[in-house]
Amino acid sequence: MFKNFYNFRNSTEEIVEPEAADTPGKGNLGRSITYSMLALALIIAFAYVLQSVLVPILFSFIIAALLYPLCRRLERWGFSRIMAALTSLLVAILVLAGMVYLLVSQSINIGQDASEIVGKIEQVLKDAEGWANEKLNLSRTQIIQSGKQQLEKVMPGVGAAVTTFFGSLGNFLSMGILVPLLIFFLLYYREFFKAFFVKAIGREHKEKVEETMSKIYAAIKNYMGGLLMVMGIVAVLNSVGLMIIGIEYAWFFGIMASLLMLLPYIGIAIGSILPALFALATKDSYWYALGIIGWFQVVQILEGNFITPNIVGGKVSLNPLVSILSIFLFSMLFGFAGLILALPLMAILKVIFDAVPQLQPYGFLFSEPGDRFLLTDKQKAKAAKKKAAAEKKKD
Repeated sequence: MFKNFYNFRNSTEEIVEPEAADTPGKGNLGRSITYSMLALALIIAFAYVLQSVLVPILFSFIIAALLYPLCRRLERWGFSRIMAALTSLLVAILVLAGMVYLLVSQSINIGQDASEIVGKIEQVLKDAEGWANEKLNLSRTQIIQSGKQQLEKVMPGVGAAVTTFFGSLGNFLSMGILVPLLIFFLLYYREFFKAFFVKAIGREHKEKVEETMSKIYAAIKNYMGGLLMVMGIVAVLNSVGLMIIGIEYAWFFGIMASLLMLLPYIGIAIGSILPALFALATKDSYWYALGIIGWFQVVQILEGNFITPNIVGGKVSLNPLVSILSIFLFSMLFGFAGLILALPLMAILKVIFDAVPQLQPYGFLFSEPGDRFLLTDKQKAKAAKKKAAAEKKKD
């Protein structure tokens, strides 16, 4: 019936409005762009309003994907599905608890030396005051007045940040209860959820659905699993460097800096600030702080150019520009959690876009450009000559 109605409508349009039939794509294109923009705006508004629900679900989905290999192995060893899911979840909780215990115990040890650290900080401030007086001709009164003015400007923002922090504690505690439950059910009901997606999209697309879900799992595993391995290597490099420089609590600061790698591109740089400040407070020379910052920059160069490419490689191929924009957009949408979720979500979206024919141009946009888009005409000609010479030599 709908097909006949569509044909009848086309035939009437051809008779009544022959000029419109000459350019049938213009109206359709305009409507398509309008509907796409409206749909995008609705999705963003929906995500913003329901972020308190979506963020735990997204974290649970990613962690469940990381625990899936362990769950499968336990099932092969004879565990029932419910016991395998519970055991995998318990392992994850124990690893997280061990990490938290290490960081908290080291923080307590640092806190025991707080009086000495405070004294060092006071000495650093006095030295800075003397330098400002000598080089910049700023008296102590001017420095204090300037500090008060800046403090008055900053205090409203600090108060709002403190209020937001304590307001988010409730969300953090609720995530501590909700996320483990979601992880368990995602592992336990995984076949049920797969059947749901097959029914929702259509049984005729069963193979495509299963293939897409496998690619989504592989994208999460490659990115997050590779990231965890890189974090471990960076933690060792950071800690060894701090030990060589002679900084106390080297493992604490090294692990803290590696955990900040969850913030792409800027994590290691931010992680160098805390040990550098600690060195200023506990050491007699400023060269220790400069040495720490320099070493962490070396580690960041090694991580970006050698460690991550060799571990993660091209398995998660995202356009760097799209990655940076996604970090900003997701941080605006989900706050701090968005910084962590941005790249895994972009990898998932790329897999979905590549699987849907109508969305494949967007998947192409998300991918990393090949050499043919980056080389100049001279470079392309040179590469073609080199390739032809290599093939001729092989023959």
